[in-house]
Amino acid sequence: MTKLPLTKSLPLLFVAGALVAAEPSGISGKYQESAQKLITAALADDEGLQRLQYLCDRLGNRISGSESLERAIQWAAGEMKKAGLENVRTPPVKVPKWVRGKESAVMLAPVQKPLTMLGLGMSVGTPADGITAEVVAVNSFEQLTALGRAKVEGKIVLFNPAWQGYGPTVIYRSSGALRAAELGAVAVLVRSMTDHSLSTPHTGALNYTDGIAKIPAAAVTVEDAAMLERLVRSGVPVRVKLAMEAHQEQDADSHNVMGEIRGTEKPNEVVVLGGHIDSWDIGQGANDDGSGIMATFQAVALMKKLGLKPRRTIRVVFWVNEENGGEGGKAYRAMVGEAVKDHVAAIEMDGGAEKPLGFGFGGGGEFGGRGGAAVATSPAAFQRAVEIGKLLAGIQGGEMTPGGGGSDISPLLAAGVPGFGVRTVGTHYFDWHHTNSDTFDKIVPLEFRQNVAALAVLSYVLADMPERLSELK
Repeated sequence: MTKLPLTKSLPLLFVAGALVAAEPSGISGKYQESAQKLITAALADDEGLQRLQYLCDRLGNRISGSESLERAIQWAAGEMKKAGLENVRTPPVKVPKWVRGKESAVMLAPVQKPLTMLGLGMSVGTPADGITAEVVAVNSFEQLTALGRAKVEGKIVLFNPAWQGYGPTVIYRSSGALRAAELGAVAVLVRSMTDHSLSTPHTGALNYTDGIAKIPAAAVTVEDAAMLERLVRSGVPVRVKLAMEAHQEQDADSHNVMGEIRGTEKPNEVVVLGGHIDSWDIGQGANDDGSGIMATFQAVALMKKLGLKPRRTIRVVFWVNEENGGEGGKAYRAMVGEAVKDHVAAIEMDGGAEKPLGFGFGGGGEFGGRGGAAVATSPAAFQRAVEIGKLLAGIQGGEMTPGGGGSDISPLLAAGVPGFGVRTVGTHYFDWHHTNSDTFDKIVPLEFRQNVAALAVLSYVLADMPERLSELK
């Protein structure tokens, strides 16, 4: 692997000089020395970035069911073994196999213009000669309902909602085709899920429901969505031809990837951390979620290098099929079975490797989405998380906020496991999310290393401290 240049010395020395600003008592005092070792090692580390570069440049994007994904899985297991992790395994998982095929969209009237698009994941295709229809434009489901079947039937519906953040806006991508089909639409175009765009389309999964027609759906750029809506609102008939070869094939054999540092006193109790190894079939999956799996892996690898031996087992997992099914997380929960009660905490990184702010913390109950678990933890457990976070004050990466988790660990949270989700500044993540622009060059080395440091400190203290979070009342 190509040697990557280290971050310039001045920022590194500045951060290293203020590594830990923690209280000299309690958990903060007990783990100050270990935390400083981990942070120092993480900020000087180059190996994690080299692994991420190899994953992106040499293995590429990794959609479920693809050969590139399986190559990445075998490579990852080999890297865990090289790092000295124990009990390295690749448990089998059945995953859906969706194939994009060729696709295009062209506005035919009032002028002819190619539209920059990406078919939505899990979408059905069009007939071989495509679908040509007039476009109706809406900004919300309420506007769609107000149009009624008479104005929607036989049309292509364009959803062009105002960007209100990913959570409130993504419903138009996930449910737009379903809602439009109920009124007889023949296809759907959806504004890409981003606030900023340079004519970049964003893909992502949609949902269908049995008993309602499955119609093809594609994302168009923010710019094209705005143009189409302007034309429709001006009263000019707009016609678009959409052609997509997208189709579903038989479920494929795949695998999660797991490796451990076995606990010295309570090896059956587990702190699990990881991200998802699959990506969409575009770009390189660098931030989503190559950075998550490589940062969590490197956090554990550094513990091994430093000879830190926690009381409990620390397990790193690369879950498969997060993007279009979540089968990896479900399979892991099924695999551990009753032993889920021995999971002390679950940590997920799936929001890119920008500057870390801290972690969302929650657990025990139904997971409410990527933004966090809509459940409460005991005040004592939350206070312990805050104390651990103080160990990361030197990199300003330890703020704890209520609500935490992620898609892959949601089955664990539903079983009562306390969950943590990495929180970053998120300045550019949704500029690159699910696009051809999600490539290694977007990774800022210092920020990646800071994420490694935060993950290493949190997971090590959770695995080594005398009490479990669930025991703190």
